[in-house]
Amino acid sequence: MTGIGNLLWIIFGGWIQALTWFLIGCLWSITIIGLPIGRQCFKFARLTLFPFGKNIEYGNGLGSLFLNILWLLFGGFPIALEAAFIGIAQCVTIIGIPFGLQSFKLAALAIMPFGAKVRKV
Repeated sequence: MTGIGNLLWIIFGGWIQALTWFLIGCLWSITIIGLPIGRQCFKFARLTLFPFGKNIEYGNGLGSLFLNILWLLFGGFPIALEAAFIGIAQCVTIIGIPFGLQSFKLAALAIMPFGAKVRKV
């Protein structure tokens, strides 16, 4: 069932969010200092293409807090807004609610990507 959900997700707008993560990752990867952040963006671009069947666990730590603050200031806020707006649009219909919930999960991830671990359900 997750395969069908992921396929429908890509067709109905998931590729837009994945493309955004990929482009932000390319921008971060221009500098050597931003390379670890860009690498993380590429990982989340892949997650954004196939969000069904995966759960996100948030960790803590001073290093991840510092990176999350930098991330939020320099790239995370637009991605979070995009995912939230897409999620609201998807929740308009009953059929779109599972897709909207995935968008909201990705919006939360866009706010705090560092220290987060992706687990298969």
